[in-house]
Amino acid sequence: MNKNQKDAEIASVRTKFEQSVAAVLVDFKGLNVASATKLRREFRKAGVEYRVVKNTLIRHALKDSPYKAVVGSLERGSLRTQHKSLMGMTGIAWCKESPSAAAKVIEDFKKGAGPQGDKLVVKAGLVGNEIKERAWVEAEMAKLPGLKEVQAMLLATIQAPAQNVVAILNAPGQQLVYALKAWADKLEAQGA
Repeated sequence: MNKNQKDAEIASVRTKFEQSVAAVLVDFKGLNVASATKLRREFRKAGVEYRVVKNTLIRHALKDSPYKAVVGSLERGSLRTQHKSLMGMTGIAWCKESPSAAAKVIEDFKKGAGPQGDKLVVKAGLVGNEIKERAWVEAEMAKLPGLKEVQAMLLATIQAPAQNVVAILNAPGQQLVYALKAWADKLEAQGA
């Protein structure tokens, strides 16, 4: 890869990080081709973009980002200063809309892929300008509400005051109906 190609690839990876709401770094060492293909297909269905990227390109793409703690020093021979998530094979799952989409796909894949599921290892999550460790990604990230859930909660929050106003306006009318019904029942009981 010549310098121009490398610069273009770094710019492409940087853009993907900038356009995503979250990303999950995974180690896929040991996955067979069928399992890797199934994983890619599941990511695509969930609206998650997945690519295998060289750690050096990731480090250069993130050097001026909020995730620069992953990078460490970019000087030659300074690999000890980089985050442990950028060692070994690295696949990146970028979430464009729902921050939990990749984590949910990974969780489902690990449950349903048998021994192959154990070979997919989460390295780290990049969410909200923070680097999240493996344990948090596996335990909490999949539980984050998706875009549809957030929209539903927001809609319910917006509608709640209007529903309360309607209930308050209807209350005197309902009370009048109940009072008239009780009075009618009383008159009927007296007449019988």
